Amino acid sequence: MSDLNVDLFAGPGGWSEAMRELALREVGLEWDTAAVRTRRAAGHATIQCDVAAYATEPFKGRVRGLIASPPCQAWSRAGKGLGLQDQPLVHQAVHDLSTGRDTRAALLAACKDPRSLLAAEPMRWLYDLRPEWVALEEVPDVLPLFRQYAEILRAWGYSVWTGVLNAADYGVPQTRRRAVLIASRVRSVTAPPPTHTQHPMGDDLFGESLPGWVTMAQALGWGATDRVSPTVTAGGGKTGGAEPFPTQARQALLDAQKRGAWVLRHNCADRDRPRDPDTGRQAVRSAETGDDFYLRFPTSDPSPAVTTNTGLWAWERPATTVCSTDRIAPPGHRDRSPGGESQFASPDTVRITQAEAAVLQSFPADYPWQGSKTKQFEQIGNAVPPLLALHVLSAASGVAIPERAEEAA
Repeated sequence: MSDLNVDLFAGPGGWSEAMRELALREVGLEWDTAAVRTRRAAGHATIQCDVAAYATEPFKGRVRGLIASPPCQAWSRAGKGLGLQDQPLVHQAVHDLSTGRDTRAALLAACKDPRSLLAAEPMRWLYDLRPEWVALEEVPDVLPLFRQYAEILRAWGYSVWTGVLNAADYGVPQTRRRAVLIASRVRSVTAPPPTHTQHPMGDDLFGESLPGWVTMAQALGWGATDRVSPTVTAGGGKTGGAEPFPTQARQALLDAQKRGAWVLRHNCADRDRPRDPDTGRQAVRSAETGDDFYLRFPTSDPSPAVTTNTGLWAWERPATTVCSTDRIAPPGHRDRSPGGESQFASPDTVRITQAEAAVLQSFPADYPWQGSKTKQFEQIGNAVPPLLALHVLSAASGVAIPERAEEAA
């Protein structure tokens, strides 16, 4: 067996960035042209193809690890939720593929959403290749499917852990919860140990403690005067280098340093209203005002889960001329002063940039995103946070995380 690791549904390179840190040789399979262009611009080996139609034969005897973040239409509540009706068919496909029976064509004909069966594709590759280790990732609702995978893999002699991880527990400035499966047939595996905690308690008796979650402000350099100051210009940073987040974001930072109270705001129109990451429920339109429901998140917290509609997010500062309190209004409420004016009546807003969204996903600020602005936000929202991937891959492969990566986290 060679040292090649295959990443199915590879996207723009979240897993690949982590494999680069671990010095793991990989090739990613991805069909989306914009994501392929991004991967190649970042220097990641890529085969542009339809994973479901690509043969496993060329990889037999050559693969050490298999990674997959398959699409999750059968577990998505978005739109009309037709894919939800396909769940039994996906489970059937996984069962059949695990016994060497390819019934995908017949099952696909019965699917309400033709993308649903993609969640069964990793089993075809697992059955044919029997890699040394495995790492799968998806939204939390996919956990029942991952448990089916785990049962099959254990029967094949793999050690398996599956559960839900919060990216914030691994240094990602985002409370992104994801179902994860980790498996190995050569070592015992378990969940990667957290590196950060929501409630740091200070040093224990042994002088050890986990640092607190990384906030949006920390990740973006807000308040870090050694990175941005009033002398910074659009031409670069204080030392002449590239400005971390130029122009509007820089001015937002300077204002935030002076006056504080900036939040990340999401405009929740009916068709793109985000869902609670724990319950999956959509926010509702305000019955009192009939206005669009807004979600607001203080920059002193990690970001909520970055999604494909992140382009609709903006930085917002309450209009200080009408504020009667420093308190930030909770999601779904208009905090009105005694005079009847809204605390958020005349906010200053700047649209979140691709670079900022990517940093909240733990990508480098200069990652070479390709395609239209919409396609870039789509790639960012769909990607695995590289820092979360780093810890998952270390647990799966047994390769220790380099000190430089630990220090960066």
